[in-house]
Amino acid sequence: MPFDFLSRRQKTEEGLKKSREGWFGRLRQILVSPKLSKMELEEVEEALLAADVGVATTQKLLAAVDSQRSAGAEEHLAVLKAEMVRLLKGAAPSRSFPGDAPAGGPLVVLVVGVNGVGKTTTIAKLARVLKEDGRKPIIAAGDTFRAAAIEQLHVWGQRVGVEVVAHKNGADPGAVVFDAYSAAKARGADVLIVDTAGRLHTKHNLMEELMKVRRVLARLDPAAPQHTLLVLDATTGQNGLAQAKGFTEAVQCTGIVLAKLDGTAKGGIVFSIAEQTRLPVLFIGTGEGLDDLAPFDAGEFVEGLFAAPQQVGA
Repeated sequence: MPFDFLSRRQKTEEGLKKSREGWFGRLRQILVSPKLSKMELEEVEEALLAADVGVATTQKLLAAVDSQRSAGAEEHLAVLKAEMVRLLKGAAPSRSFPGDAPAGGPLVVLVVGVNGVGKTTTIAKLARVLKEDGRKPIIAAGDTFRAAAIEQLHVWGQRVGVEVVAHKNGADPGAVVFDAYSAAKARGADVLIVDTAGRLHTKHNLMEELMKVRRVLARLDPAAPQHTLLVLDATTGQNGLAQAKGFTEAVQCTGIVLAKLDGTAKGGIVFSIAEQTRLPVLFIGTGEGLDDLAPFDAGEFVEGLFAAPQQVGA
């Protein structure tokens, strides 16, 4: 990936600014106590829940801190951070992204998520990342149900310099995917990024439509899609967890992109998602620009949540 350690760390810190100055800043203040009282432990619990960490995950984190109540002030925070990293790394190991393209065709990245989560923008950012990494991506405009979805992808494709294969609004998404795969082979593209519907304006079931797209891809390449990325909006909190479970059951997601992380003070949702879905977080959205996408690193993420003001950007 074309991100060096410094730029990735800076983007993560920038994206976590609201979370760091909100509930996680409050946690840092509580945990400086030389010996945590029962009342202070309750405050830790309240802060974790308010940060959208979730009830079950909060109890695990709280148990780790409670086990070291008599430790020194610096150790309280260290224990919490270590347990957070452990939870994040406990998700299923991620496949190398994007990985090598198969012989004779492109590697396929299926991108799913409900409308409004930032899916289209995320696709443009991924395309840019791939281009900067020396890959040749093509985008399939498979969301033919949402008004302006195709037009938005065309605009983003022009900005990034990536071809977009599209049909007219209301077209069969499977036909779009078929044509885009054929175009990728003909043009020597090594990655095909497939946009999908996030909501249907018909009586058809969304998950059935997505499974149909997967079947079309499997006929073109039995190993496709090599990646199925679920885009979640970090500002939606626990609703994101419900979305993750629904999509994963239907289309076998392989990883998560957590978008709009810069827009919320409740970045704790990532812990609940990682623990309960066992899906690895691969990228985080840190802003609205094309460059505002950072590969996820559990250690850097947790450090970014708790960094003291004088440490940020150091």
